[in-house]
Amino acid sequence: MRPSVDTLTRAGALAGVLAAVGVLPWLSGRDPALTVLRARSAEQEPTREALDAVRRDLGLDAGPLPLLGQWAAGLAHGDLGTSWVSGSGVLPSVLAGLQVSLTLMGAALGVAVLLAAALVAPVLVRGRGSGGAVAAMLAAVPEFLLATVALLVCGVWLGLLPTSGWRGPGYLVLPAVALGVPAGGLLGRLVADALPAVLGERWVELWRGAGVSRVRIAAAALRRALPPLVPQFGMAAVGLTGGAVAVETVFAVPGIGRTALGAAKSQDLPLLQGAVLALLLLGLAVGAAAAFTRRRLLGPALRDASLALPAARPVRTHPAVPLTLFTLLAAAIGWGLLRDPYAVHTTARLAAPTVAHPLGTDGLGRDVLARLGHGAAITVGTAAAVCLLSLLAGLALGFLPGVAAGAADIANALPPVIVGILVAAVSGPGTGGAALAVALISWPPLAAHAAALVQEVRASAFLLAQRAIGAPPWWVLTRHVLPTVAGPVARHALLRLPGIALALASLGFLGLGAQPPAPEWGLLLDESRAYVERAPWAALAPAAALALLAGLAVTGAPYTQPRMKERTDG
Repeated sequence: MRPSVDTLTRAGALAGVLAAVGVLPWLSGRDPALTVLRARSAEQEPTREALDAVRRDLGLDAGPLPLLGQWAAGLAHGDLGTSWVSGSGVLPSVLAGLQVSLTLMGAALGVAVLLAAALVAPVLVRGRGSGGAVAAMLAAVPEFLLATVALLVCGVWLGLLPTSGWRGPGYLVLPAVALGVPAGGLLGRLVADALPAVLGERWVELWRGAGVSRVRIAAAALRRALPPLVPQFGMAAVGLTGGAVAVETVFAVPGIGRTALGAAKSQDLPLLQGAVLALLLLGLAVGAAAAFTRRRLLGPALRDASLALPAARPVRTHPAVPLTLFTLLAAAIGWGLLRDPYAVHTTARLAAPTVAHPLGTDGLGRDVLARLGHGAAITVGTAAAVCLLSLLAGLALGFLPGVAAGAADIANALPPVIVGILVAAVSGPGTGGAALAVALISWPPLAAHAAALVQEVRASAFLLAQRAIGAPPWWVLTRHVLPTVAGPVARHALLRLPGIALALASLGFLGLGAQPPAPEWGLLLDESRAYVERAPWAALAPAAALALLAGLAVTGAPYTQPRMKERTDG
């Protein structure tokens, strides 16, 4: 049996990612020999002879292919190499970090399930729910923002829970909540949106008439609604691996995400290789588990039959809501653009909000409002460029669904933070690297949308008529297919702009995006953490801007699940 095109592209994309991880020491723009030399002896002069000796010792002078072969051979024997900084084995460090991260992700998954159950319960009781907008807002809030707010409110102001370290169950609460709430909002929204259509089906009415208990009907409705949503659950679980990097960084949790980020910043490439490999395998394992769970829920009878999926309801919001959010955000940005974001006033450091500085000043005395306004050009402007790149890639791959499907599976298994770490290891942190990282994994939804539209247009009657009268393929493509597909996909890409801006802000928050003194929103939030107890307003301003952006992501681009006939044989 010959493998399908999507299987080959999936294998090729995975092999490409693994190869990139394997040759990271060779791809890195900085000299790894200098990193190792300084780690071994900080006082030794980095002469050419000393650096050449280190390169020979590491095998870097042999070129990328021998280096990849050595890494793969060690990997086959369970040897991930030796840390360039600490000199200890990489595998024990990776396993220790992975154990911490799995514990945190397990607790976060428990929080997510409890929150999702609370959001779904009203739908099961009344047949409809009223918390769709709340669930959507929770799902859109990025983990790093929620973690910062939780640290500020619960840890600093109220002093209820510890805010850093990993020394007991109490240290798990805030990180698990920050990581689990967005995932719970997403899961609850997906299920709550799908259940009303299921509860309106004929079999539910017949069961009620036959006296079947409400609990049994609710269980059957959940089983009916869950199979088509399980892949989305898998993607939410994969998102936990990316969100864990930010949450572990905020709360100083020694997990695998924080290990990978620290290794990237210190150029400890063997440790970075092991950590990224563990995160990648974890994401792929979650995806495989989701596929297996879906097949088990369907059962052997439905795997070989067509299943009509119920259509999910979009989140209904009043038109004034997105307009109000946009007005508030635009007003703050416009006001800030009139001010100087780089003027330093050391005598006004960490000043509280006044008439002269409406949002206060930061640690260098710079006006927070000015930096917030000018930061929009970096955050939102870069997101617009990423949207355009994703749109072009989605349109091109929409005409090659077999090729795109396999590569999309690998892209979906890589959160933006993980790709950002890899790109930063190669080219260094910066706005361009962050944009590239987000663009590399933001095209699959657009490609899937384009592929569905292309299939629909090609099967239409007017296109058959064009072919019948002898219209050349290029004419049909450029005058009929592409214009019909490009418009809806472009609107789809525009609706994803706020979410892409949040992804870029998360990379800036972790130090993988824009660098100081740029007033990028994620970077502003990260810089304010150093003095959050003395000047909380400096953190609240970018946090509020990002929250408004998350609100626009929800109200401007409501989730909809199109009604379709889905093959349930996997």
